[in-house]
Amino acid sequence: MDYRKFEDKIVVRIDKGEEILEKLKQVSLKENIKLANINALGAVKEFTVGVFKTSEKKYYSNEFKGDFEIVSLTGTVNTMNGEFYSHLHMSAGDSDGKVFGGHLNKAIVSATCEMVITVINGNVDRYFDENVGLNLFKF
Repeated sequence: MDYRKFEDKIVVRIDKGEEILEKLKQVSLKENIKLANINALGAVKEFTVGVFKTSEKKYYSNEFKGDFEIVSLTGTVNTMNGEFYSHLHMSAGDSDGKVFGGHLNKAIVSATCEMVITVINGNVDRYFDENVGLNLFKF
C-alpha cells in the first residue's frame, strides 16, 4: 500500500494480496482521520459481504472467491466511543457480469484497489441503537 495527501483528499493504492479494510484502518489511524467519505474501485480475488435482516437484527454473510471487479465500494470512516470505525458497502462483478454485494466484511485485492478518502473536518461518533440493532450516527 502507498498513498498521497492532497488537501482534504487522500489517494490510496492498495496492492495485490492486501486486505482493504485493514489498509483503510491503517491509513485512517496514521492520518488521525475522525470523519471521512470513502470511494474505491479495483479487483479482488476473495471477499465477504453481508446483508442485515432487520426483522432478526442479524447479519448474514456471503463469501466469494474468484476473479471479481469492484463495481462500487463506498462508505464512511468515523468513530464509535472515540475509536476508529468504518462502514463500507461493496459490489463486485464476475466474468459473467453477475454482481454481488452488501456490507463489506473482508476483501483481498487480486490486482489493485484505488481508493479516495475525502476527509471531513469534524467528528461524528456512533452508538448502538437497540431498537434498530445497528451502530448509528450520534449527533
